[in-house]
Amino acid sequence: MPSSNLFNETFDVVIIGAGIVGCAMARRFTLEGAHVCLVEKATDILDGASKANSAILHTGFDAPPNSVEHKCIQAGHEEYLKIRTDFGLPLDECGAYVVAWNKEQEAKLTSILEKAHINAVTDTKIISSKDLLAKEPNLASHARAAVSIPREFLIDPWSAPYAYVHQALQNGGQVAASCEVKSGAFDGEKWCLQTSRGQLNAKQVINCAGLYGDLIDKALLGETLFKITPRKGQFVVYDKVASSLLDAVVLPVPTARTKGVVLFRTVFGNLAVGPTAEDQESRTDASTDAQAIKDLMDAGVEKIPALKDIPVTAVYAGLRPASEFSDYQIKAHKGKNYITVGAIRSTGLSGALGIAQYVFRLYAQSAPKHQAVENPKIPGANVLIQTGERDWKSKGHGEIVCHCELVTEREIKKALQGPLAAKSLQGLKRQTRVTMGRCQGFFCSARLAELTADCFDTPLSCTGAHSCDEKDGECKND
Repeated sequence: MPSSNLFNETFDVVIIGAGIVGCAMARRFTLEGAHVCLVEKATDILDGASKANSAILHTGFDAPPNSVEHKCIQAGHEEYLKIRTDFGLPLDECGAYVVAWNKEQEAKLTSILEKAHINAVTDTKIISSKDLLAKEPNLASHARAAVSIPREFLIDPWSAPYAYVHQALQNGGQVAASCEVKSGAFDGEKWCLQTSRGQLNAKQVINCAGLYGDLIDKALLGETLFKITPRKGQFVVYDKVASSLLDAVVLPVPTARTKGVVLFRTVFGNLAVGPTAEDQESRTDASTDAQAIKDLMDAGVEKIPALKDIPVTAVYAGLRPASEFSDYQIKAHKGKNYITVGAIRSTGLSGALGIAQYVFRLYAQSAPKHQAVENPKIPGANVLIQTGERDWKSKGHGEIVCHCELVTEREIKKALQGPLAAKSLQGLKRQTRVTMGRCQGFFCSARLAELTADCFDTPLSCTGAHSCDEKDGECKND
């Protein structure tokens, strides 16, 4: 949590939105020597578009050539590989295949390969059905051919951004959660932001508000150059036994509108199918629907027949901040000390570190120079991946609270402490994996309610049928 003088000082930079991009931004600007405050309206970071994605570290092979998106994805991919060992961040070097399932799709593989080479992803190649099925024998036999992309990898979608923010915090940055920006004014030298927690002052504002990026621009600048149309992506997650059915990521031949439905293992030991691509007006509706889920399951079985007999562990949906443009909308507003970082869509996890580099270069063109941090502190990332040295393997971890995902009492208590302490079940899940397994929290919820009783803003013992007293946290209906 922020220090007590948070609202009595002027920051060099206030970053609005603690999604994956905002987290990477806070890290980059802090390491470059700026005094940074990362502001998030939710109680936990990663609570918007960043909480649900396919966790693929993309190469940018299919990004629009010479686009900002392409440049940022490539730079982000490179930096992740550079820093991951020091942070202890996971990397599953599984590779990917863009698979053609009919003649029409097969005819498009050559153009996909050509674009990859234009984008400097030159280790790609077209392989035959025979070679593909030799590497992925559980794929359906009607797979005709594929483009092989060896450097498409799987990573942990949550441990990385948490590590970025922890590094910012350990090197002088600050975070203000439950702090919604309502309005603001620029006097020619600094911004005075009116938030749900008081006035926040900054010399520079960077808008990384994701699904609300256009609304923040309008509230602070009086106009927006793009419109966010949330794009819902629904996913099906199969039981852990399914992960043995696939090695690489299986990508579809994309359309002009979407990358399409992907089959991929997760670093948590499952196999997932998704996402769908459904444009909608609501910026909060992440519900799933039965027909879409059935269609995803049918698509999964069509491509991996053995999925037919494997149970589904979970279904979920995420919202992507799509706009009317095909590229990221990143703009420095001259004379206003304000940078918009919008419409990051589905490649934010891959591009985040590169986006932060790109935005800092924009900032440095007109901002005062800072002294970069020498020998910055480097935090260790949470070890959540299935193949990692999880806490349950070490002595003294206490009880196993979540048996499906093997989450320990010690892990939970650690996640409930410190500057990024979990304030909700979703926040706790992203730091520990609780309730992600087969029972979806059925067996561990009571114990979790006990362990988190004095920690969550809304106690787990409260249901949607009634509310809690926000002052003392006691349930009015108990």
